[in-house]
Amino acid sequence: MKATVLILSLLTASVASTRSLFSVSNQNALVDEPQFSVPGKNPLNFCADPKDYILTVDYVDLSPNPPLPGQKLTITANGTFNKAIEPGATVFLQVKYGLITLIKQEADLCDNLPQIDMSCPIEKGVMTLKKEVDIPKQVPPGKYTVLADVNTVDKEKITCMESTVVFSRG
Repeated sequence: MKATVLILSLLTASVASTRSLFSVSNQNALVDEPQFSVPGKNPLNFCADPKDYILTVDYVDLSPNPPLPGQKLTITANGTFNKAIEPGATVFLQVKYGLITLIKQEADLCDNLPQIDMSCPIEKGVMTLKKEVDIPKQVPPGKYTVLADVNTVDKEKITCMESTVVFSRG
């Protein structure tokens, strides 16, 4: 589950560093695809049916939900890795503000694990994690979307999540 919190933390930190916050939506508005909600108190969806994902998520709770500018975001998550995650795993991150792409990059998952006091390999089994992230006060109002697609070195799907968050003026 630490990987999910890492992903959420990276998403939030990445967007916060561009003075934005995270969200993800289905970018294909012409297709009415089913939503696969991530369990817990959060605005997250899996990108597809998570039955074959390596990470089985029990819950991801965000507080406050939805995230608010100028407040600390607490992420609490729990889940099970159905197999160990070896070095070479990647996370593809895309962050949009409306239709404008702010971030579109692939990074090594293991290189980012020290941010949450972890390292590779991630052992098979249950994990629980709590992480706090500061959200800047100056988040411009608008719709933010985030996509995080995480795969093993062999391109097996660890998880894929997306979310949409709308910040209002005031």
